[in-house]
Amino acid sequence: MTGRERIQLALEHKEADRIPVDFGGCAQTTIHVGVIAALREHYGLEKRPVQVEEPYTMMGHIDEDLKSVMEVDVDSIATLFSFFGIARKDWKEYRMENGLEVLMPGDFNVTRDAQGNIYMHPQGDTSVPPSAKMPKGGYYFDAIVRQHPIDESTLDVQDNLEEFGPITRAEIDFLIEQLKENRKTGRAAFGVVPGAGLGDIACVPAPWMKDPKGIRDIEEWYISTVTRKDFLHRVFDRETDIAIENMARIQREVGDGFDIAWVCGTDFGTQTSTFCSPQTFKELYMPYYKKVNGWIHKNTGWKTFKHCCGAMERFMEAFIESGFDIMNPVQWTAVGMDPKLLKKRYGGRIVFWGGGVDTQKTLPFGTPGEVRAEVLRNCETFAPGGGFVFNTIHNIQAGTPTANIVAMLSALKEFNGRR
Repeated sequence: MTGRERIQLALEHKEADRIPVDFGGCAQTTIHVGVIAALREHYGLEKRPVQVEEPYTMMGHIDEDLKSVMEVDVDSIATLFSFFGIARKDWKEYRMENGLEVLMPGDFNVTRDAQGNIYMHPQGDTSVPPSAKMPKGGYYFDAIVRQHPIDESTLDVQDNLEEFGPITRAEIDFLIEQLKENRKTGRAAFGVVPGAGLGDIACVPAPWMKDPKGIRDIEEWYISTVTRKDFLHRVFDRETDIAIENMARIQREVGDGFDIAWVCGTDFGTQTSTFCSPQTFKELYMPYYKKVNGWIHKNTGWKTFKHCCGAMERFMEAFIESGFDIMNPVQWTAVGMDPKLLKKRYGGRIVFWGGGVDTQKTLPFGTPGEVRAEVLRNCETFAPGGGFVFNTIHNIQAGTPTANIVAMLSALKEFNGRR
């Protein structure tokens, strides 16, 4: 059975020969570059620098040999440009602060201050102010908010639409080349719907733009969900119009080349509660999710993927009503996210993609035995009847012990061997 066949069965809520696995399929299901390097060494794979697929989070590219070892069933069909507006090409060597040699895109350029902090500049242009900072000793970049003074009398919707526009020929060609390679692997193809994020707070500061205008401060954006709803409705309406225009062009070029379409990564949950009420979600966000997901389901065979961290059980019915086929990362460690409850209430109507093991405590700080027990327990809950793709709760973070990742993969094989 191929990876694509396993994933398709999971999407149909049917069991395959084993639980399908995703690592590296999208920006929320992948692994820190340092961890990938350690895994390659552990498994005796060819020693070579790992590509940093996304400099913002320092998540690495999982090459074919490691995918085979990890029994991955999904290939990422990445966008041409990373979060800093840098094209994923012309790779060059870069030495991380811990001495690890990695590969960065050719336009990746940073500056440093006297304290050892590292600054990233939009589109790699060091002549403009930085848009992100990696603190000395840190592992990731944090966005720098560059907010112009807000004048309510001149607030212009177009300023928050500046980053949304027609997909280019170069971007489409980049997708097509990856899909050609994907067809050789037998894995499911995981693509991205450009520009349907609807207030994804990671995107609001627009770290890829040299001089973003409009509402870019994170606190100000959340305030706007209460005080400027009309403004956000106009932003979301035009944003999704553009997204559908781009999807239509992608679909004309690749047909049903995507098996999964990443639609949105907006987080509505915190560790203990939610950022807004279900009613606000239904009024402000749901109409536009329905619009995008409805177009996808009418015109393609793609399955729609929603990433939402945190305590979002109260939103599950609304997510399903919005037309999402897949929910990630299944953060059952958050309040109200009991795995058995989730499986019982929603398991037949939405696919759980993730939730295999906790990446905040167990995987980075537990013992291999604790990792094994948690993986087996979650597989026993989520696997029956299909509708489950194994992945961790969000990305595997920097510094996670190799022994614990090996224990996770071994436990998954153990579970599959029992079936």
